[in-house]
Amino acid sequence: MLADNHKKLLENIEAAADRAGRDPQDIQLVAVTKYVGLNEIKEAAKVGIKDFGENRVQEANEKIKQFPELKWHFIGHLQSNKAKDVLPCYTLIHSLDRLSLAKALQRCGERFDLKANVLVQVNTSGEESKFGLAPDELPRFLEIIKNYDRLKVKGLMTMAPFYDNPEETRPCFRELCRLRDQYSSTDYNLEHLSMGMTNDYMVAIEEGATIIRVGSALFG
Repeated sequence: MLADNHKKLLENIEAAADRAGRDPQDIQLVAVTKYVGLNEIKEAAKVGIKDFGENRVQEANEKIKQFPELKWHFIGHLQSNKAKDVLPCYTLIHSLDRLSLAKALQRCGERFDLKANVLVQVNTSGEESKFGLAPDELPRFLEIIKNYDRLKVKGLMTMAPFYDNPEETRPCFRELCRLRDQYSSTDYNLEHLSMGMTNDYMVAIEEGATIIRVGSALFG
């Protein structure tokens, strides 16, 4: 079943990219394994998936130990006191959303002599339940953290509200793309837009997503 789901997912990615005049190879699939066991991860790796996403530090530890060859993305809200557990293990942290976390990652980077690849999370929906900077806070935040030499900002991330009609998520994704275009600079390339999940990833791709985070569409 997973192989069939993966094939369908790749077909949908290609179709959405074609509609947007984009190369589907420019879109990175992160398989979300929050509710998935080791056997499913092994099966996903067999069909060629290399990037996996987790949002809970403790629950992810065993998976990372069992599959150190895979690329792991931290996609959940990160508590500052967990920075030391996340930084050495993850290829990309999608959820830098406040200065206190930036400071914690900087300290850990100095301690472990590592750099943290991060995406800045922006709340483009305005929902109070969502984490992330307000769009008008982004330029000041980027200006401050450019002095944090252990942080490598790779782009932006957002989470859209859940709608029965995925079209309703389009303004959230379009806004993130606008912010990326506006605030990319010599200091920050902002290469990546991490946006789109199982319900709305095709709309996100049409609006410029370079990373999509998909769980149930892949694992069922």
